[in-house]
Amino acid sequence: MTTNFLIQSFQQRGRKLVSDPLQRAKTAESAIATAERIAPTKAGVVAFSQEVDLETDCYDEPLVLFKIGTLPAELMD
Repeated sequence: MTTNFLIQSFQQRGRKLVSDPLQRAKTAESAIATAERIAPTKAGVVAFSQEVDLETDCYDEPLVLFKIGTLPAELMD
């Protein structure tokens, strides 16, 4: 198993939230720091970790590390 640390940000375009390219980080701390740094320029940002088994291509449920702003409703279900 390996752990991925990811940052997803969103831009507001009219009434729609549009996702930016997914960013990777090496640690939970750097994912949170990146999310905090870009948050003022985005409608919303979420940093999360996810365990992945590369041999079986199985992904665990994401664990939210940080979130701020407006995020898509389906993302937070």
